[in-house]
Amino acid sequence: MANAQRPAALDDLDRSIVAALLDDPDTRAKALARRLGVAESTCAYRVRGLRDRGVIAAAPPALDLAALGRPLEAVIRVRLGGHNRQSVSTVFDALERTPGVLQVFHVAGSDDFLVHVAMPDAGALRDVVLEHITVHPAVRATETQLVFERRDGVGVRPDLVG
Repeated sequence: MANAQRPAALDDLDRSIVAALLDDPDTRAKALARRLGVAESTCAYRVRGLRDRGVIAAAPPALDLAALGRPLEAVIRVRLGGHNRQSVSTVFDALERTPGVLQVFHVAGSDDFLVHVAMPDAGALRDVVLEHITVHPAVRATETQLVFERRDGVGVRPDLVG
């Protein structure tokens, strides 16, 4: 979440709306209202409020990476040599802007960043490591792990957590 404020707690209707949108993100307000047994205006108001509060956001479309010429996925573990706010921020920003990067996680533990990438082939993967990651003075080491298969988890379901 971008700001430090904690969003207001979700009530049962908010949780039901989020759960229904997780099941079918393309559900229109009228169908959603009918499914939940509330007025369409109430449903539209609640959805707008959830969006305004940042509880739900428009998701990027799911992509077939292989069809886009990026069949090779990997997770690159990045360790920094020193840790100060400026070097961490600089490397984080650069990793985020690297071509082929899907996600960057700033993590605690023996690694400082986990970088999920999609590449056309092993040569491109090598090049991204050598030309975009290890070139930063703060980077001490990298380790690349190939992804054989990826599955999405169930995620956080507001109808299952309270």
